[in-house]
Amino acid sequence: MDKTSPLYQHVVVVGGGAGGLELATRLARKYRRKGLKVTLVDREPTHIWKPLLHEVATGSLDAGIDELSYSAQARSAGFTFQVGQMESIDRDQRCIYLAAVKGQDGRTLLPVRSLYYDYLVMAVGSVTNDFGVDGVAQHCTFLDSRHQAEQFRRTLLESCLKTSNSKDQRLRIAIVGAGATGVELSAELFNTARELAAYGISRLDRNRLEVVLIEAGPRILPALPDRISLAARQELEKLGVQVRQDTRIVSVDAAGLNTDTGEVIEADLKVWAAGIRAPEFVTRLDGLETNRLNQLVVRPDLSTTLDERIFALGDCAACARTDGEGNVPPRAQAAHQMASFLCKHFGRIIKGDSLPAYEYKDYGSLVSLSRFSTVGSLMGNLTSGSMMIEGRMARLVYVSLYRLHQLAIYGYTKTCLIALVDRINKVIRPRLKLH
Repeated sequence: MDKTSPLYQHVVVVGGGAGGLELATRLARKYRRKGLKVTLVDREPTHIWKPLLHEVATGSLDAGIDELSYSAQARSAGFTFQVGQMESIDRDQRCIYLAAVKGQDGRTLLPVRSLYYDYLVMAVGSVTNDFGVDGVAQHCTFLDSRHQAEQFRRTLLESCLKTSNSKDQRLRIAIVGAGATGVELSAELFNTARELAAYGISRLDRNRLEVVLIEAGPRILPALPDRISLAARQELEKLGVQVRQDTRIVSVDAAGLNTDTGEVIEADLKVWAAGIRAPEFVTRLDGLETNRLNQLVVRPDLSTTLDERIFALGDCAACARTDGEGNVPPRAQAAHQMASFLCKHFGRIIKGDSLPAYEYKDYGSLVSLSRFSTVGSLMGNLTSGSMMIEGRMARLVYVSLYRLHQLAIYGYTKTCLIALVDRINKVIRPRLKLH
């Protein structure tokens, strides 16, 4: 029997984010009847789409309803799920090692384990980059995981209650980093304040809620066209957000954020969303080449430069664009495209055939300013220019991006049912998670 048949292959995908989960699901559905074994590894038991974490952090999205169980998805799609944190790799033995899983009491639930692979796909995403700024880790909140988002939501609710009890007190929130996460979070905070007031939980108005959005560069949303950046800033300032551009933070303490000019920006809550890097453990993977952001350097076909049986996709991959415009940006659409690329060409990978170069397609970018507005551009590099959209149409397209992710993992029927349930929940459930 042909030893290159999927019957003899084991693919291990590490990381259950947008790209990793989609790849494991699609490979299993396409090749499981041919005997291919697919294993997905993630340190969490559930998945939530990372671009939605700012909504979890403000309570406008209930993660308990929207999350996906990896075990349930594995049963439905036909792959195997292993919970655990990848620790190391032995490339000669084609084996990865997972750290022990401990319970709430510190006792070991699962021991250290090993997984042998024929092909390994690293899709571990990214974490917030604090750039070594003093005090950030101690005094700022990151939004890299559901746990961090939920912790911020609870702190935000408590802070709103405390502030509303005093007529003279204000709640000051500073967000460092004016990329998509920072911009969207700043708008969501005003929506949260308004909804809390409607439910009688807090009496904060825009005069008592101070949100400062801080960007070291000359404009917010630096990865997007100037006109989108300007439109977003105008909308934020209408809401009451204080937009601080050309402001570099050099240290953070309990009182606030200290700038390079000596100014202190006082804040009760501090969120750091200024940049990304791959997790630190990626730099210790048996000599695989990484860059200064800890990303795995990959060839045009997404295989790592030192091992053709190991691939990387999404935020943890440093992949040069075919148009020469630097590396592929760390966006959800890039992770989705990379997963589709590997799934499409997996048959050629098994046969040892050469692959074409992955070509990033920019379909545009959209930024949601909560219920107030949505701005962005469509087409990207598919045309000679891009089409700027905003308002209701932009919001519709923004929501459709999440539906495309759901289609990739659930299929059409289940995604339609989920969309229907979401509409029902908007009628029967509070607009915010209030507890």
